Amino acid sequence: MKSRITAVLFAFLLAVPAVLLARNEAPASVGLAPTADQATTSKLVYGLLSDSRYAYRPRPADDAMSEDIFRRYLEALDGSKQFFTADDIKRFEPYRLRMDDAVRGGDPSPAFAMFQVYRERVVERVAYAQKLLKGEFDFSGEERWEYDREHAPWAADAAELDQVWRKSVMNDWLRLKLAGKEPAEIRKTLEKRYAQLARSVDQLKGEDVFSLFLNAYTASIDPHTDYLNPRTAENFNQAMSLSLEGIGAQLQRQEDVVVVREIIPGGPAAMDGTLKAGDRIVGVGQGKSGAIEDVVGWRIDDVVAKIRGAKGTQVRLEYIPAENGIDGEHRTVTLTRARVQLSEQAAKSKLYNIPAQEGLPARKIGVIELPTFYQDFEGRRRNGTDYTSATRDVADLLARFKEQKVDGVVLDLRNNGGGSLDEAVQLTGLFIDRGPVVQVRESGGRVSVNSDNKPGVAWDGPLAVLVNRGSASASEIFAGAMQDYGRALIIGETTFGKGTVQNLVDLDRWPTSEGPRFGHVKLTIAQFFRIEGGSTQHKGVVPDIAYPLSVDANEFGESTYDNALPWTRIAAVPHDRYGNFQPLLPQLQALHARRIADDLEFQWWSEDVARYREEKARKYLSLNEDERRTERERQEKQRKERQAIRKEKGLDLDPLAEDFDDGLTAAERDVVKDAAREKAAEKRPDPLQREAAAILANAIGLLEKDTPLTAQVLPRTASAVRWAR
Repeated sequence: MKSRITAVLFAFLLAVPAVLLARNEAPASVGLAPTADQATTSKLVYGLLSDSRYAYRPRPADDAMSEDIFRRYLEALDGSKQFFTADDIKRFEPYRLRMDDAVRGGDPSPAFAMFQVYRERVVERVAYAQKLLKGEFDFSGEERWEYDREHAPWAADAAELDQVWRKSVMNDWLRLKLAGKEPAEIRKTLEKRYAQLARSVDQLKGEDVFSLFLNAYTASIDPHTDYLNPRTAENFNQAMSLSLEGIGAQLQRQEDVVVVREIIPGGPAAMDGTLKAGDRIVGVGQGKSGAIEDVVGWRIDDVVAKIRGAKGTQVRLEYIPAENGIDGEHRTVTLTRARVQLSEQAAKSKLYNIPAQEGLPARKIGVIELPTFYQDFEGRRRNGTDYTSATRDVADLLARFKEQKVDGVVLDLRNNGGGSLDEAVQLTGLFIDRGPVVQVRESGGRVSVNSDNKPGVAWDGPLAVLVNRGSASASEIFAGAMQDYGRALIIGETTFGKGTVQNLVDLDRWPTSEGPRFGHVKLTIAQFFRIEGGSTQHKGVVPDIAYPLSVDANEFGESTYDNALPWTRIAAVPHDRYGNFQPLLPQLQALHARRIADDLEFQWWSEDVARYREEKARKYLSLNEDERRTERERQEKQRKERQAIRKEKGLDLDPLAEDFDDGLTAAERDVVKDAAREKAAEKRPDPLQREAAAILANAIGLLEKDTPLTAQVLPRTASAVRWAR
């Protein structure tokens, strides 16, 4: 399992590509060294995580921890083992048992020394990759690129790394060649790509190095404890509140400039109408008359920090219109910042008309997609009656469903990684009439129960919850409560298995500070348990109706973390039992099996998942052109055949049926076209969601026509939810 901080580092490198090397500015990372504030931050974080009053599972700073931090920091820098050699690791050996002292004493200099070597190795590797581009490659042999090097030994020397990189460059070249690119174009694309990698690493700042190091420490405590520097903490809070103060434009780095990827509806940029997707921002000025700073070559987060600001203030942007080309005329626009709602992650609804099946009538099923359990905490503190909230948005959609007279509701929590615990409790309250929702055990062993105390429900009709391996934390609290109450059918895959509670601690609340200096710690403070007593830790929530697994538990989920808390159980708490779906499941399973046998989209999805898992298990790609071309042609033919069948049978077309691998990274594609492709992906057929709606429709029909079964599944009590009308 690759370290989560490795992913953070490489996500940054991809998101912040380099400027062209012709620019003559000094390297951003020259003279990197720890600061006094970082020393203070390190001590504060250690104080928190070593104290059982704060941390759920504090860990002593000893040699074992030091080795753990050392290993995780190496993974953060070079998890794919493509830069360091065995000699480098030997060179770092004196730091192996000093990392705990570095954290406790506030002296992260070992991490900075290791990073300096990493930066040198990146420069060397990029130089070697660019040298390879001057030659030719033979794609007729039996070589293969083994891209999964997590468990590979460190390369013995530079010559061994040369072979790793030669095959990596060959794969990059072959992808572009198979996409129809000519050698000169391929060479130009890859030269720029590798130069951008070197520049991106050179643009890493001391705060980035410190964050990687401190997160190697927090990860040694448990998988969900993190350090967030001030900028990261601000972004986290904005993501939770689904709002920010700025101009309302989604930006993306492309080569050496920041480009407008999308204008957010309702924001200042949309209201003004001047900026559009594809425009290049080359300068930023504050207020009506502030000097405009040239931001060409800047990191995207630095540009964003200049553009964002308090609502009501003004920002001036110097930009090059998309149609003018990179050397086109510069223009200027002045925008007044405002609070912008990020609606992309808000709850959304769909309607499915499920046809009659085997004597069961047609049904209208409403689906609510909830990507995260968001809440504007600051907005709630300021105004307790008007703030962004997942529960409030879902309640509005349920009210609309009532007006549309839907027969049942599916709550789609696939890939919902969680969010606010309070929102999980409140959302449960929309479907139960008061009662316990989740148990929380603190580090000292005290157990409290979080309950819904509001009488009444927003939806008392048939309900299903759709989950997958990406449904975690708050999603598991909600799905587990619905299952324990017998309130909803759970459909899909076993969930992630995260059964811990985190809290965000502001480090600036201790030292005297006039502004954000030290960041935040997201630390594990408790473990949550279902009301029936079991934890979701490791085991997750097991669905009543299971879909084929898209990913194994040893590949993704809580069980892949080497220091995750174990599964355990505590006493159950009394709660109502609205239903028991076990007697209904055999009939639902049979109807489901017969239906998906004729559902082409579901069958195609199952085939694609099986092939993906087979290819992933190989952990390598062939570098034989004929083999790769044959496979590409097979995939293209399959997509075209499927699209033709859709047209013939009158099914919804796949807007991405002609979308083949172009060999490019996101930063190399046309921004406008790539954004359009992303939007089109949202309209792709979703056989899993439709099948969940069909399963719920079947359950309604079976209960309506079989009174004895209904009495068995839904016992009539004073508090029973009226599933069958």
